[in-house]
Amino acid sequence: MFAIVRTGGKQYRVAAGDKIVVEKIDGEAGSTVALGDVLLAGEGSELKSVEGLTVSAEIIAQAKADKVIVFKKRRRHNYRRKNGHRQQLTILKITAIG
Repeated sequence: MFAIVRTGGKQYRVAAGDKIVVEKIDGEAGSTVALGDVLLAGEGSELKSVEGLTVSAEIIAQAKADKVIVFKKRRRHNYRRKNGHRQQLTILKITAIG
């Protein structure tokens, strides 16, 4: 069985046992979290109702993405700005759909 869930403004196709990397969700490593925003669910080619359906997942780790450098420059104006950003991420393991 698979499901399409929305978290952090993005959509993910998940099945039991999958590991996904999503934007930060509060919680400690080892705790469980329920993803309630299920958009679609099914098995094979047939779709199922998503009324009251939740996807439970276990938090494996809290991590950071690679650093992204934001560099701005305007020619001939002596204007340079350098800024870095590391996105906070959560690694989830899907335990059950239903």
